[in-house]
Amino acid sequence: MDKDLLELIVCPVTKEKLVYDKKNNELISKGAGLAYSIKNGIPIMLVSEARKIK
Repeated sequence: MDKDLLELIVCPVTKEKLVYDKKNNELISKGAGLAYSIKNGIPIMLVSEARKIK
């Protein structure tokens, strides 16, 4: 995951910064309880596509 991109994007629900989960190749929004997948290096920031983690 590109560190510069990670600094720019936020959760579309909470607007908080995201945490990169290298093991699962996902961006985690702790506040929203969602994990956004990364496909071919592109974060999929659609709430409807996110995995619930809470």
